[in-house]
Parts: sequence; structure tokens; C-alpha cells
Amino acid sequence: MEDLSRSEALVEIRGLSMSYPMGASRVEVLRDVDLQIQAGQSVAVAGPSGSGKTSLLLLLCGLDKPVSGSLRVGGTELSMLDANGLADLRRSSIGIVFQSFHLLPSLSALDNVALPLQLADQHDSHARAEAQLRRVGLGARLHHYPSQLSGGEQQRVAIARALVHRPRLLLADEPTGNLDDHTAGSIRDLLFELNRAAGTTLVLVTHDMEFASRCDRVLRLHDGSLHETPASAVPADAVPA
Repeated sequence: MEDLSRSEALVEIRGLSMSYPMGASRVEVLRDVDLQIQAGQSVAVAGPSGSGKTSLLLLLCGLDKPVSGSLRVGGTELSMLDANGLADLRRSSIGIVFQSFHLLPSLSALDNVALPLQLADQHDSHARAEAQLRRVGLGARLHHYPSQLSGGEQQRVAIARALVHRPRLLLADEPTGNLDDHTAGSIRDLLFELNRAAGTTLVLVTHDMEFASRCDRVLRLHDGSLHETPASAVPADAVPA
């Protein structure tokens, strides 16, 4: 990946369209989308269920392919990469946090976080995993298994795993959707603290407009199109239209 400063675009999308087959027809979820995201920005993507928010994240990390258009991350055109190249890009430059934690139940918190580094043949995987877990407040839970952790603790492990390889881009898909209000608040705070501390670019899919309003930018997906709303203009109790 190219070395980008905060003033340069980390994500560049041009004319991006995405559709899925449904019976004899196709459902269009993204239509001729253009978007630039600067390095270090936090961006929220809001919209009703089925509007294409998760599809956009899957495209950004190369887990899905568009029907047409260009998508560049860190100067790399994703359509030019094969499956191995896309996997390498995710291992080096992209972290992903899901609503469901996707931790391996047979591994401790430490081993779950170390796994991506081990797959990349990093010799210091456990030392880096321990440091990242301490950074998210789980220094006392290193050797606990997912079944021994609360929902909030499991999400912290998932965040640590997503960030342990120091990605330039962090994608978060409803990361507080399975958590109670108090725990969700602590996870929100943590994501923004890490965003500021590491300069990681954050793209967040959420229905929580209070959460969205804390981002530098708020984008709404509707009928396949993206519309930007100033974060300062988003009411905390707003519901995506």
C-alpha cells in the first residue's frame, strides 16, 4: 500500500454499482456511487435495512465484487487483484469488526487476536496480541475463552483482532448491535479513541444516529445512492430514512 497522509484519499470509489439476482430479475443495491474517504477520517454509513450498507463494506474489503465501477484502497485497484491478492490486502491493510463477534470458541482471547499475525508468519504474534488486548482494557482476560467473556468483552477481543496488524482501514458493521446500552457506549468510545490514537480510517455501518453523529462524516444510503449529511446536523435521536 502507498504511504498516504491524512490529506490524501485512502478510499476512492468511482461509478460503483452492485446488484443481486432475485428470481428472474436483479435487485440493485448500489447505483453509480462516487465516494472519496481521506486517510484518518471516520465515516458513518446509515440507511434502512436492505439499503446496501453491508454490501458496501463487503466491496471495500474485497469480499464481494461490483457489477461495474472502480474501487481503490490505498491506491490499489481491487478489481486487479486475485483471491490471494485480496487476502493479502486484508491481512496487511484492512481490519473488519462485525455485529457478531466471530471469535473461535476453542481459542483464548490471546490466541484469537494472535491468529491473523500467525497466518501472516509474524514471529512476535503473541507479544503484539497481548499489547493490543491491554490497549482495549482486557489485560486480565488474556487466557479466557469466548464463553468466559461478556458480550462487550468479546467485542473488545474482536476489535483487538481487527487492529492487531495495524490496518490503515477499519470497517465496522453494526459493532454495537448485540450489546446493551451501557456496553455499547463503552465500545463506541473505544473505537473513536483507537481511531484518533492510531490514525486509522474508520468506516462504520450503524442504525445508531448518536453513534453516527460522532463521525467526521455521515453518509445515507437510499435507493442505491449515497447522500452526505453534515455530522453536526444529525439529531442524536434521528432514525435513518
